[in-house]
Amino acid sequence: MTAYAPPIERPTPRLTSWKAPSILPGFPLALGTALAFVGAIVVLPLTALALKPWSSGLTGVWATLTDPRVLAALRLSFGLSALAAAINAPLGLLIAWTLVRFEFPGRRLLGALVDLPFALPTAVAGIALTALYAPTGALGALAAKVGIKTAYSPLGIFIALVFIGLPFVVRQVEPLLIEFDREVEEAAQTLGATPSQRFWRVILPAIGPAVLGGLGLAFARAVGEYGSVIFIAGNMPMQTEIAPLLIVIKLEQFDYAGAAAVGLAMVAISFASLLALNGLQVALSARSRA
Repeated sequence: MTAYAPPIERPTPRLTSWKAPSILPGFPLALGTALAFVGAIVVLPLTALALKPWSSGLTGVWATLTDPRVLAALRLSFGLSALAAAINAPLGLLIAWTLVRFEFPGRRLLGALVDLPFALPTAVAGIALTALYAPTGALGALAAKVGIKTAYSPLGIFIALVFIGLPFVVRQVEPLLIEFDREVEEAAQTLGATPSQRFWRVILPAIGPAVLGGLGLAFARAVGEYGSVIFIAGNMPMQTEIAPLLIVIKLEQFDYAGAAAVGLAMVAISFASLLALNGLQVALSARSRA
């Protein structure tokens, strides 16, 4: 009969430092460098943008932001940007799914074409889209036969915004689809889940935060897009004039306070929209881990 041996109590490891080891330079130097770059590139320009409109006084800022032309431009830019991002989310998911789950001839070429809007200068993209969707273009002429005006209309702006925002969704979702554990999907199939149930209840909750992240990036890019839009928009005040173009027009008229006021309004609306998307993304991430 062996004698009872009490379990050995091991000391609980204590966190000696809240800073994780790193191959980068010391924490104070790294933090100071990061804060200096963020301050110079982000904080200072935004601070100057926030202060400049008030040089014309509260009355001037209010007059600028309530001008019907400014309101129409903001409504057009943010409305079409949100709509383009909403279309890019399922379309980008479909393309990412095709690239990850299937092997087919031309797969690498399709992946390269997805990245083309990243490398293509925006002015070149605008000229190409205009040539394609103009009334005399290949697709524009076909649309004109059924009474649809593409170029020089809000539809043309929408097409350009979809074009430049699609890669953000694809490249956000693709890594998660690659790393997704197929055994979880196979287990759901073994339990009798249909393909649609496996997608909606197993796969989508896992990649949902990435889809929202890509949607937010596509929306942010579309809101500030200028080069690829002005060629195909037509730039008609109150109809197809986007907010970035209106800022440029005010700068050409030496109305710096007015241009800064429009820019500040765009920053505020964009920040609120991205904050809401980020909150939804965090909620989905927490739900998928639960």
